[in-house]
Amino acid sequence: MSALKSLTLAIEVAERARDQADQAWQQARRGLQFARGQLEQLESYAADTEARWATAAAVTVSAELMQHHQHFMQRLRHAAGLQSGVVSDLERQAEAARLQRVQKEVRLKALQQLLEKKLAARAQLDARREQKQMDELAVLAYTRGGASARRMTGETL
Repeated sequence: MSALKSLTLAIEVAERARDQADQAWQQARRGLQFARGQLEQLESYAADTEARWATAAAVTVSAELMQHHQHFMQRLRHAAGLQSGVVSDLERQAEAARLQRVQKEVRLKALQQLLEKKLAARAQLDARREQKQMDELAVLAYTRGGASARRMTGETL
């Protein structure tokens, strides 16, 4: 029975580990979604700024203002590039967390299957024992019944 208790305890531990891995995966996914949103905002802002500048550039603009705009756009593209790197890192982390969760789930399923096999083997062993006891009781009842019937009729062996 202690083997079954140990296995049940191992299953409980594996369930907790799987749940923790699932939480880590969900958190990684949320972080990735947030980072993607930030990247989209940066890219959208850069595109809007370029579009506004294109219409404003039709009007005469000073060289200094043009230089400021180009510097600003360069910094904005750089920020978007950095954010793109963050998104890539978070994608790798989310995938690693997903794989970790899958591994924990596989381990849990393996332990659950092992427990089911052990319980089935125990049930089969118990059924065999019970059948053996029933067979022995039937033999005893038959021999007792046969002996008392012979005594009544006076037969000898």
